[in-house]
Amino acid sequence: MGASGSKARGLWPFASAAGGGGPEAPGAVGVEQGLMRPRGRAVPPFVFTRRGSMFYDEDGDLAHEFYEETIVTKNGQKRAKLRRVHKNLIPQGIVKLDTPRIHVDFPVILYEV
Repeated sequence: MGASGSKARGLWPFASAAGGGGPEAPGAVGVEQGLMRPRGRAVPPFVFTRRGSMFYDEDGDLAHEFYEETIVTKNGQKRAKLRRVHKNLIPQGIVKLDTPRIHVDFPVILYEV
């Protein structure tokens, strides 16, 4: 199974105060697991945007997949077939989420009774 965590710059924003290593890291003796102190700006545990999974076509229509109808003549009979369009599609881009989500790398376990 693949991991869905972020691996940008090798820095985990919610690492321990010792610099992101586990108990085997040098200098991590006696340090409890906690949120890393922000060095410049605070890292919120929420995600407000995501990458869109849909595409725009030449007409400006928005969809996950686009198909075009082609006429195929076989044995003197005309048949209509759908062919998937792969060219001239523009990705949707960044989409704002309606409600914020918790980041996948946030180390707190959520529990509801």
